[in-house]
Amino acid sequence: MLILAATPIGNLGDATGRLRTALEEATIVAAEDTRTTQRLLQALGIANRPRLVALHDHNEKQRAAELVALAADEDVLLLSDAGMPTVSDPGYAVVAAAVEQGVDVTALPGPSAVITALALAGLPTDRFTFEGFAPRKAGERRTVFGALASEARTMVFFEAPSRLADTLVAMAEAFGADRRAAVCRELTKLHEEVVRGPLGELAEWAAAGVRGEIVVVVEGASVRAVSEDDALAQVQALVASGIRLKDAAGEVSRETGLPSRDLYRAAVAAKKPLSP
Repeated sequence: MLILAATPIGNLGDATGRLRTALEEATIVAAEDTRTTQRLLQALGIANRPRLVALHDHNEKQRAAELVALAADEDVLLLSDAGMPTVSDPGYAVVAAAVEQGVDVTALPGPSAVITALALAGLPTDRFTFEGFAPRKAGERRTVFGALASEARTMVFFEAPSRLADTLVAMAEAFGADRRAAVCRELTKLHEEVVRGPLGELAEWAAAGVRGEIVVVVEGASVRAVSEDDALAQVQALVASGIRLKDAAGEVSRETGLPSRDLYRAAVAAKKPLSP
């Protein structure tokens, strides 16, 4: 089978017993960076030296078929450099190919920067969305944040320290300078730090420069109180602008808190001619 294994995101003490056993017994390990995996084996005191296969963004599609073919006959352990494979890291194409070929896939749970940051941020955790890395280019970043401005769920982003200040400024412009957020730095490591506050203040704090691995958690937009008639009018306006009815109902639902199914049905009913 194909085995996805979460690796420590900073603190080696977070390596699970199941991960250690898997590394001790593995004959084939697909790794984002084979040098990182070699260092992990040494740091954990594991004498086993499995065959290491490089699996990264540039070769994953080409390597997927090969790894799935191997996993059909023997266990293949798949690792990223830190955290769970497939989450902003290689692995998705291999899992998709394995599922298509009927090869079993399982996971060894463990450290996750996304869940750790979400838990520490002090923001709502009942509903959240993971958005990965923001676009590098300023224009694309503004477009993405503009589309997320009405997102009611807590949002989790990864970001490089060199781009953090610019990203926080763009977030403050798109979401509002008063929107609550948290910058989580060096999670599980010696210099772990969580800085919480409004986006405007966080942007000023980050302007001096920030180091380390970064996760940004942003509060979702407040749900606006609106009548059903006004919400229906918003749906109809979006449809008139070219958006599909289903998508329009979903967007207005996120903004108002009204059920998208009810908005959809109301819009369909409004299209029907009245009986004589």
